[in-house]
Amino acid sequence: MQASSKIPTDVSYLEYEGKHKGLKAWIFSTDHKRIGLLYLYSMMTLFLVGVILGLAMRFELIAPGKTIMEAKDYNAVFTVHGVIMIFMIVIPGLPAVFGNFMLPIMIGAKDVAFPKLNLLSWWVYIAGAFLVITSVLFGDGSPDTGWTFYAPYSFKTGANMLPAIFGAFVLGFSSILTGLNFIVTIHRMRAPGMTWTKMPLFPWSLYGTAWIQLLATPIVGITLVLVALERIFGIGVFDPALGGDPILYQHLFWIYSHPAVYVMILPAMGAISEIIPTFSQKHIFGYKVLVVSTLAIAFIGYFVWGHHMFTSGMSGTAQYTFSILTFLVAIPSAIKVFNWISTMYKGSINVQTPFYWAASFIFVFMIGGLSGLVVGALATNVYLHDTAFVVAHFHFIVFGGVGFSFFGAIHYWFPKMFGRMYDATWANIGWLIFTIGFLALYSPMFYLGMQGMPRRYYDYLEEFHAANILSTLGSWVMTLGLIIVIINLFRSAKNGPIAEANPWNGKTLEWTVPSPPPVENFDEIPEYKENDGPYEYQ
Repeated sequence: MQASSKIPTDVSYLEYEGKHKGLKAWIFSTDHKRIGLLYLYSMMTLFLVGVILGLAMRFELIAPGKTIMEAKDYNAVFTVHGVIMIFMIVIPGLPAVFGNFMLPIMIGAKDVAFPKLNLLSWWVYIAGAFLVITSVLFGDGSPDTGWTFYAPYSFKTGANMLPAIFGAFVLGFSSILTGLNFIVTIHRMRAPGMTWTKMPLFPWSLYGTAWIQLLATPIVGITLVLVALERIFGIGVFDPALGGDPILYQHLFWIYSHPAVYVMILPAMGAISEIIPTFSQKHIFGYKVLVVSTLAIAFIGYFVWGHHMFTSGMSGTAQYTFSILTFLVAIPSAIKVFNWISTMYKGSINVQTPFYWAASFIFVFMIGGLSGLVVGALATNVYLHDTAFVVAHFHFIVFGGVGFSFFGAIHYWFPKMFGRMYDATWANIGWLIFTIGFLALYSPMFYLGMQGMPRRYYDYLEEFHAANILSTLGSWVMTLGLIIVIINLFRSAKNGPIAEANPWNGKTLEWTVPSPPPVENFDEIPEYKENDGPYEYQ
């Protein structure tokens, strides 16, 4: 602590120069805010790669027959698209960027509990991403198994699978280290007087998420190692020719990968729970119920993995049980939607760009959630399994949930992070075009799935043509909106008007420090008094 006392309190974290200069001052920084921005910049770069691959898929599907690529290339494109988007963007997205940046400030701490471990998490993330990318650039062809790496194909294919598998394994370590850091930070470093029931909802969502990261991620790590060993040594865990069980792989993979959906969505819900009361200028409705629902989603999420496997040959008892649990996990999610809307009711709503993103998040998340009940029911799942309906549901939940909340969060906290305001007109135009494109891209897939179009095929029958044209056009519109949003934010970070400390009249602790924050966040650690709370609007 003696060295940190020499850090000037009037210099922002963006301007501070320690023992390193230039790029090294960033990539070797242990400041949680700089690490949050390192994640932001690296994720946005990878996200643009994933978007380009997604556009290539949609261009191939604009018409029946071959358009721009062969079937083998299509398999590789959707595999790498999935691995990048799932393992490098939506799972780490909000916790790594906004969790790192905002969590210590929101609970009144000067940094996370383990700053060096935090920097290591980012380095591990970059190493994992590099390994996955090498699988595309080198070897006997890009991975072509889909992002799920399903056995036995994942260890039979001649494609360059090992770097992708090890890359996903390494990315898991980044997730585990971040989760551990957040749990210790929240337990040990809350401001004096900030009891558990006075902690803002975004830190609560990160807390629930961190436990999933810590407990569920090792399972998929071990599973991926077994696939690699199966591929190298033929050990016979999943290979039916050697007495193994490929269904065991599905169980182990989804035991992690369904809780991973809540790693994606819980921080998104937490960000929305910050935006709604701020722009409604009203105390959040049902604070304690929202906290309980966050922990309930995290807990029940461990027990619903089997709904991915209703057609794989499970027993009737297992199918009924997983179906009931799937409906059960929808209840706390519905409670959150009810509480957000109740918070808006009779509030003094200040309609700004973050509020637009939050409101559209609620809309697309409800569509995704209700369609989830359709594929969670046994009778309809058997019909819709592996059709385009599942692609629509998945993207409404994952991309709709994480994407809309991510852009809502970055517009909400942008003045705090960069000390600048963005151009609200262009931000709103970008949001509108993005939302229209999103709905045009994914909504037709519900229809296509109900008509029987399978997912992951590079070709389709003539009767599916019209809806696929609409979907592909929607991808172009959505990308245009995305470009407008990113360019506006990038330009504003450099040249936008100077932001005041609290432009939205927020009540949580991050709005009490300057914009951008100083290196150690607070001159003195704030103290919560008995009647203080995170959303105390009059």
